[in-house]
Amino acid sequence: MFSAGSSQFVRNAAASLTLAVFVYPISEDLGWSRTLIAGAASVGGLAASGAAPIVGWIVDKYGARIVLSASVLVLGISTMSLAWATAPVAFYVAYGVGRVLFNTTIQIASSVVVSRWFIRMRGRASGLLGMSHAIGMTLFPFVASLVILYRDYQTAWIVLGLAAWIIALLPVSLLIAETPEDVGLRPDGDSDDPETEAGDTVAPEEPAWTPRQAIRTPALWILALGIGFLFVIHSGVNIHLVAYLRDQGLGEAESAAAISVTAILTAVGSLAWGWIVERLPARYALAGVALVMAVASPAFITADTVAEAYAYAGLFGFALSGLLVVPPVAYADYFGRRSLGTIRGISEPFMSLGQAIGAVTSGLIYDATDSYTIAFWTFSVIAVVTAIAVASARQPVQKAVTE
Repeated sequence: MFSAGSSQFVRNAAASLTLAVFVYPISEDLGWSRTLIAGAASVGGLAASGAAPIVGWIVDKYGARIVLSASVLVLGISTMSLAWATAPVAFYVAYGVGRVLFNTTIQIASSVVVSRWFIRMRGRASGLLGMSHAIGMTLFPFVASLVILYRDYQTAWIVLGLAAWIIALLPVSLLIAETPEDVGLRPDGDSDDPETEAGDTVAPEEPAWTPRQAIRTPALWILALGIGFLFVIHSGVNIHLVAYLRDQGLGEAESAAAISVTAILTAVGSLAWGWIVERLPARYALAGVALVMAVASPAFITADTVAEAYAYAGLFGFALSGLLVVPPVAYADYFGRRSLGTIRGISEPFMSLGQAIGAVTSGLIYDATDSYTIAFWTFSVIAVVTAIAVASARQPVQKAVTE
């Protein structure tokens, strides 16, 4: 858990919240539009959409440890190279590589290995993994904003890249075991007896869907599309939030602190959503995430004081925590551990594509209207429709078919 969590922590070097801290100083220094800067996240998202199926297969074939080790190494290089990216094409390549790692290799490999280690306690475990990401979401933008304030944004990129290596490279390279069975254990730490020492029944045997079987189920595509639409909102708000709050009259430090509030509530909310998804069907938990996003997104329109900005940022952070925790649990609960990497790889392009669309959509609307109002209301409508859709995604029943 610690090793997988360390990779989730450092992937925030390429997070949209981290990029949000850089949007204003880069636009001021290089004269780039906000749409141009946010477009790097969109290009990375599109590339991730193509890479995800291959990454999922590689995780199943060669294991999460190899994938995560290579990912952290390359993440450090791509992040530091942004310090010298003064041409848009260089910025797009460097940040795009980071977004591919963020959206595919680190996201899929870390969540798959945790889902394989836990069944009965999968919600709690995913909550802790989400909290690891959320703590990084708090610290990486905060550290970047401090370095930008006292040095410059170029130095901030170098600091973030070095931090990724120092924190995660050794843990993911040396400490990850692919499944509990590989080291003589059972999922959830259960014994071989039907009853644990505490008297709790061990988790029942899971379904074991093949990728071919999974893609024939409506549930897979409803979940994938619904999660993709929620990531449209995630990216469309996150990347532009600091710039938006600056437009609303908040200072640089106050706007950056709102990002920290979002991240803190994401960390706290990860544990809450982990508890919720163990007690409710995953589809209802995901619908709940969508409804919170439907409220949080348009709330920012009225945020013109520090207190309002922090309150709405916290609510949005709570929604984001559900988006981190609930989908991995849903896929594992619905389709089992057997081919989870490949199945996640099939579904993950929708998430990456959603992030790509959201980032550039907000920028285009702002450039056209000089306001984010239309974007935030549009995101609210998308969230309501998504809530209704994912609530209908019943867990599929596996037929006894030999393939």
